[in-house]
Amino acid sequence: MASGRVVQTADRFIGSRQLTGLLPPDVAARPGYRALAGAVRELILDGRIPLHVRLPAERDLAETVGASRATVTAAYDLLRESGYVRSRRGSGTWTELPAGHGMVGVHGVAGVEAAGGAVDLAIAAMGAPEGALESAMAWAAPRMARLARHHGYHPYGLPELREEVAARFTRRGLPTRPEQILITAGAQQALVLVLQLLCGAGDRVMTENPTYANALDALRHARLRTASVAVSDDGWDMEIAESALRQTVPRIAYVIPDFHNPTGALMPEEDRLRLLAATRRTGTWLVVDETIADIALDVPAPAPLASLAPRGGADHVLTIGSLSKTHWGGLRVGWVRAAGNLVTELTASRVASDMTGSVLDQLMAVPLVRDLDAALPERLDRLRERRAALVGALERHVPEWSWRVPPGGLSLWVDLGEPVSSALSERAGAAGVHIGRGARFGVDPGTFEHRLRIPYTLGEEELARGVRLLADAFHGGAPLARGVERPHWVA
Repeated sequence: MASGRVVQTADRFIGSRQLTGLLPPDVAARPGYRALAGAVRELILDGRIPLHVRLPAERDLAETVGASRATVTAAYDLLRESGYVRSRRGSGTWTELPAGHGMVGVHGVAGVEAAGGAVDLAIAAMGAPEGALESAMAWAAPRMARLARHHGYHPYGLPELREEVAARFTRRGLPTRPEQILITAGAQQALVLVLQLLCGAGDRVMTENPTYANALDALRHARLRTASVAVSDDGWDMEIAESALRQTVPRIAYVIPDFHNPTGALMPEEDRLRLLAATRRTGTWLVVDETIADIALDVPAPAPLASLAPRGGADHVLTIGSLSKTHWGGLRVGWVRAAGNLVTELTASRVASDMTGSVLDQLMAVPLVRDLDAALPERLDRLRERRAALVGALERHVPEWSWRVPPGGLSLWVDLGEPVSSALSERAGAAGVHIGRGARFGVDPGTFEHRLRIPYTLGEEELARGVRLLADAFHGGAPLARGVERPHWVA
């Protein structure tokens, strides 16, 4: 069966038509061997082409993209030389990573740690609040000794923590029982468990565009097809969202309505009601990511989206969250709120992978969740100061860039005015500043090349230094290579 007609991802194949659909339009239309090799390399690094899958045969790909076989052969040769594919006679050409390279999602973290003095603008998270973890450890220590007398397996999560998370949902306006809470190792594990339980390979999922890069990685890893809804500086296009739901009937809709990552937009209540009603009509599970919901800088923190539904009208809503943004990413504590029977099914799926979470982390999280509202004001004040510092630095060093100051969240979604995000990210990395290029947040290859996500989670001095390095990379040296041309309004 020709690979150009059929994609067999379960058997680790990728068809030539699927690969061509992932290529930027200019490469697909006029494929030179260096451009083709470079585009495939970027797709591998971004996770859009999985590792250890067989690429199309040279003849099939040449026919699909309308290039000579010699062009595709030269591109594959270049990828082999650089370590991004390997070939064996009779078994085809398979994707891999060169020694010492990581995927984009982990490369930035590892690179910053290795670089020592580099400025890390790739991670939108703060260090732990001063004294918070020490106090939580002191509270947990005597209780840990008591818990350690037992087996230590709590697949649903530590009962005390489930109670505190449920109580906080209730205080925020969404009555919740502990049986509706599953504790996870962060919000990312929560999302992966939901996808594993509710979706199968090839299912359709609706997501925002742009959206959280690691969520996109999870969707791609699960072999799901995406139907995207644009989120611009002005918010969500709900008419398109409702139309997409009617026409594609996705299995899941994944949304970040509260200080959306990366745009910072806050979904209006009217749009939330429309989304609740539309997903209920189509039988679509609505997965609401609340990881940043508490980072409300200029407006009151929003109530949970599910709280807006009439009684019995939110059984299809799953809400995920964590302590990673309010406290510390190293404290791997997250949760899913869902109907009780669904929590039981999610727990069964979770047991198959890691049995249970860290009891020590969960025990420390109990006072942190309980006292969250009292601890937040100081945290938010610091973020407001850092946001102002970032805006000031950008105005001084790159006044030609544009952005909107979001009412909450942890970053600015900056418009560079030209599609050079990837080239700028690469040049800035060499100069000592790591940054999340816009394409990492796009559902489709080549999109958001005119955008950067710049967090304001570092101290004021580091932010100023990072912006100076970015500005030097943007203004200095040879002109930056332009990505795929897109209409300015695409984001």
